[in-house]
Amino acid sequence: MIELDLLLINANVLTLDGDNNKAGAIGVKDGKISALWKEMNPAREEIKLSDDNAVIDLQGKTVLPGFIETHNHLISAIMLKRFIDCKSPLNQTIADIQKRISEKAAEVGKDTWIVGFGYDDTSLLDMRHPTKADLDAAAPDHPVVVYHISGHLCVANSVALSIADISDSMQDPKGGRLGRDASGQLNGILYEGATMLVGSHLPGPSEEEVLSLLREEAYTYAAQGITTSTDAKMGVSMDIDDIDLCMKAIEQEAIPFRMKLMVSSDKLNQDKKLQSMTAEEVDAYLRERSGGRASLDSVKLFQDGSIQGLTGALREPYFCDAERYGELIKSQEQLNSEVKEWHDKGFRIAIHGNGDRAIGSILDAFEYALTSNPRSDHRHRIEHVQTATTEDLERMQKLGVAGSFFINHVYYWGDRHEKLFLGPDRAARISPLAEAKELKVLFTLHSDCPVTPISPLFLVWAAVNRVTSSGKVLGAEQRIDALTALRAMTSYGAELNFEEAVTGTIESGKRADFVILEEDPTEVDSIRIKDISIFATLMDGKFIYEKGVQQDDGVK
Repeated sequence: MIELDLLLINANVLTLDGDNNKAGAIGVKDGKISALWKEMNPAREEIKLSDDNAVIDLQGKTVLPGFIETHNHLISAIMLKRFIDCKSPLNQTIADIQKRISEKAAEVGKDTWIVGFGYDDTSLLDMRHPTKADLDAAAPDHPVVVYHISGHLCVANSVALSIADISDSMQDPKGGRLGRDASGQLNGILYEGATMLVGSHLPGPSEEEVLSLLREEAYTYAAQGITTSTDAKMGVSMDIDDIDLCMKAIEQEAIPFRMKLMVSSDKLNQDKKLQSMTAEEVDAYLRERSGGRASLDSVKLFQDGSIQGLTGALREPYFCDAERYGELIKSQEQLNSEVKEWHDKGFRIAIHGNGDRAIGSILDAFEYALTSNPRSDHRHRIEHVQTATTEDLERMQKLGVAGSFFINHVYYWGDRHEKLFLGPDRAARISPLAEAKELKVLFTLHSDCPVTPISPLFLVWAAVNRVTSSGKVLGAEQRIDALTALRAMTSYGAELNFEEAVTGTIESGKRADFVILEEDPTEVDSIRIKDISIFATLMDGKFIYEKGVQQDDGVK
C-alpha cells in the first residue's frame, strides 16, 4: 500500500529527467515525490490517501519542476517600490520625469529625499541622461536622485550633491566615476561605485514597511512558478541588515519559497556577525535561522558595469563611441588577489561580468586561484555573460565555470545593442546560449529583476525566439529549443545550486516542487510560450500559489 498526502492525476508531467520521461500522475508524501505513474489515473486499490481531498484532477494541465530563478534582486525590488517610476514608455521625455519629481516635491517637506528609478537614456526621446540642472529645475530645494534602469549609475541634483560633499574639485572615487560637462564641471551623473556617495545618505524604510512589501513582492514570484530564488546581492546597503530582514520574512512566511543568497564581499568583510565566518559557517547560520529555507549561494564581486550604461568593459570600443571601451572595476592584480582569498576560504564566487573584457579578466582570476589551489566542483559563476566570445565560453568549460545569462537583454535592449551599443555583429551573439550548450557550459537564465520583470516563462520565450521589442529576430543561430530553455530554469538551476540530487527534475525521492501550466511549452507555437497561464505553484507538495485564490486567502 502506497501512503500519499497528495495525488495529482490526469496530468501531462514533463519530468525533465535525463531521459526526458513523461508521466500522467504524481504521488507526494511528506513533501517529496513518492511515486510516478505513466497512466493518468492510477488504480486506487494500492493507494492510501491521508485526506479525502488529497486527489487533484489537473484535466490535462502540464506539470514541470518548480522554476529556479538564479539571479534577481528581491530585496532591491521591494526597496524600489517606494520610489518614483521613471521607466519608459511611461515616461517619454525628461520633461515627463521632471513633472513627476515636481509633483512629489509639492507633497513632501524640503528635507525629504525624492528618489526615482528606471530611467533609460536610450528610451527617452531626448536620447540623453537627465542632468543635475534638469533635476534642479524640477525640485530646486529638495535632495533628488534618479537611478538608471541598469542600477549602475544615477543622477543627483545640486542639493543631493552638496549633502554628499561632492564638488567640482573632487577626484573620481575608487571603482566609480563622476560625470562632467564639456567645461569639466559636474553634471550630476554618477557612475558605478560613485553612486554610493549619494546612496549612502538615503533614508531606509522601516522594518514593518519592508516586511509588508516583501510579502507582496514574494507573492508575485510564487505566482510565476518560482520555488527557489537567488537574491544576487545581499548587502545592498550597510545601513540595512537585509539578511536579517530576509530571515524574518521567511520566519513570518512572507517569503513562501526557498532562497539562495549571494552575499556581497563588503558585507562579509564588514558585518560583525559574518566577518569571521567560513563559507560553511555562513551557510549553516542561514540554514539554521531560516529552518532550512535559505542557504548561501556565493560571495558576490563585480568587475564591470552595464552595456546599456556604457560601463561594461569591452575588448573593442562601443559602436556609438569609438573612444569608449568601458571600465574594469578592479585591476587584474587586485581581482586575482580577492578571488584567491575567497576561493581559499571555501566560498563559491559569483562575479558580475557583462563585457567580454570583464569576462576575460574574471576567467584570468579564476584560473589564477584554481592553479594555485585546485578545487574540484567549485562551480564558480559569471553573472550576465552578455558578450562572451567563443574563446571565453571554451575557457569557462575548461575551468568548470558556470554562467547565468541575462537573456532578457535580447528583447528589452536588443535593438539598441545593434544600433547603438555593440553594432550588428556583436549584438547578434549577446547571450550566446546555443554555443554555450554546444560547448557543454553549465548555464541558467535570469531576469535580474527589478531590471526586467520576474517571469521564468518570458525567459524561456526569449531564449527560444530571440525576438527584440521591435519584433526582429536577433542572432537566430543562438536560439535554443524549448526543452533546453526549460532545463535552464529547472534542472540546470538545481545543478548550479549544488542541489541536483534533491530538486530540479520530477523523480521519486526529490522535493515535490512543481509549477502547473495551462499548456505545454514544448507543444505550443514557440511565440506563445510567454503567454501560457500559470495555474498553480507547489513547494514541498503544498500550494504557495493557486490561480483565482487571492493572496489574503492564504495557501492550502
